[in-house]
Amino acid sequence: MDKNSSVKLTTIDSTTPAPGALQGARRATGEAPGAGGGLDAPDPEVAEKKSRRKFTAKYKLRILKEADSCAESGQLGALLRREGLYSSNLTTWRRQREKGLLNALAPKKRGRKKSQKNPLADPLARLEKENRQLRDKLAKAQIIIDVQKKVSQILAMDQDRNDDEND
Repeated sequence: MDKNSSVKLTTIDSTTPAPGALQGARRATGEAPGAGGGLDAPDPEVAEKKSRRKFTAKYKLRILKEADSCAESGQLGALLRREGLYSSNLTTWRRQREKGLLNALAPKKRGRKKSQKNPLADPLARLEKENRQLRDKLAKAQIIIDVQKKVSQILAMDQDRNDDEND
């Protein structure tokens, strides 16, 4: 090899394609699609949903006491950031405290509330059952009375026939 002639040696490793091997569109940056470019594919796993936070009455009162003691500007914001709260939480909790609703400061159970049982429901059910039984007895008695009338009519006819035959 001469000093004047320069030979360019290229090494091809498995991550870089050979020149001319790429076909198709190139990005505006000059990179081929899927050539890396520093962008990683997003993680396909879905992040777990955080559970809803529940604040106890003791915690709410402690935070309200701290918030009320904040005198300098920025202290309240620092408190809210530290605790991960919003100013609307403080507003709601202050309203609850002013109303004196201590049970409102306690965490409430979510979902459908149990309905109050009607105190008249049990006597009503008993009376309805008794009413049904009496109606059934009445229907049976009416059937017996109808049968007795028919038997009486049949016997009266036989009596009339016997009277006609004896005369």
